[in-house]
Amino acid sequence: MVTRRARWWAAALLMAALTGCGSTADTPSSPGAKGAPEVTDEKHLPPLPLDRYRLGNDESRRWTKAQQRLAQRCMVDLGFTDFPADPKPPSAPTVSGTLTVTAAPTPLGRLDLDKAERWGYGWDPKVSRRRPPEPAGRAMTDREFAALYGRSGGRDTPSGRKPPEQGCSGQANRRLAKGVENLTRMWTYVSRRDAALHKAVMKDREVRRAFATWSKCVTDKGGERYPDPLAAYGAKAWGRGKDGNTTHTRREVRTAVADVECKREHNTAGVWWTAATKHQRADIQRNKATYEAVRDDLDVLRGNMREALG
Repeated sequence: MVTRRARWWAAALLMAALTGCGSTADTPSSPGAKGAPEVTDEKHLPPLPLDRYRLGNDESRRWTKAQQRLAQRCMVDLGFTDFPADPKPPSAPTVSGTLTVTAAPTPLGRLDLDKAERWGYGWDPKVSRRRPPEPAGRAMTDREFAALYGRSGGRDTPSGRKPPEQGCSGQANRRLAKGVENLTRMWTYVSRRDAALHKAVMKDREVRRAFATWSKCVTDKGGERYPDPLAAYGAKAWGRGKDGNTTHTRREVRTAVADVECKREHNTAGVWWTAATKHQRADIQRNKATYEAVRDDLDVLRGNMREALG
């Protein structure tokens, strides 16, 4: 399953812009250019219409927990009585050739002025590990790994019973998806619409005007010129390493500070949010039946999660 804060960002320079359709009740009445909400930091960026059609961060964590719990029960039934809910692989090889992903904190890059002043477009190198947290449980044995993922093909379990198809992990996934009409559509439809709608949002007249104003403002403050905030965030000039962190040069910090200050002065994020909301609402209206089917399937999934965790 693909999780999101993801919701707010895609990978480097590919902002999977969150876009869509709905009623005007979704739009905050905060001040801003042409009715746009005033967005001065990350916590002021309101939800977007498409967020109703995908799992939130907390729900994604609950899905993972439910999947692990179901798989653990299955493993215990096979005789692995002390199998942990969150096991490590049988061995933990060092990952080589890691793909560098520049994940922006918001769809418009950095909005936190304090972090920009300290780290530019990067972060504190003392906490620069941005890999997923290590599993909490002990390492699996090879025998357990085979049963969990259905790799053994036989009855090599303490109980003598053959693991289910695709192992206990596959069985857990099937139970969570029970009753879901279209699993692929549920997981991928909104993300695909995001990618398509992003292009429309970036061509929106108000957004192009806001980006032009922002770009001039940044250079006036001594920063480097970029066409839009995400291009500034992901620029090669900042020398990102394999962990995605930057080199925090004076040039980078100066640009990042100007970037955030200009977003605040001209409410760039608020203008972008307004345009994204407009395009999302229109898309939801055009494809209402599909979006509702996605939401119905998510409701089924949520019910299965509650049952698994109950």
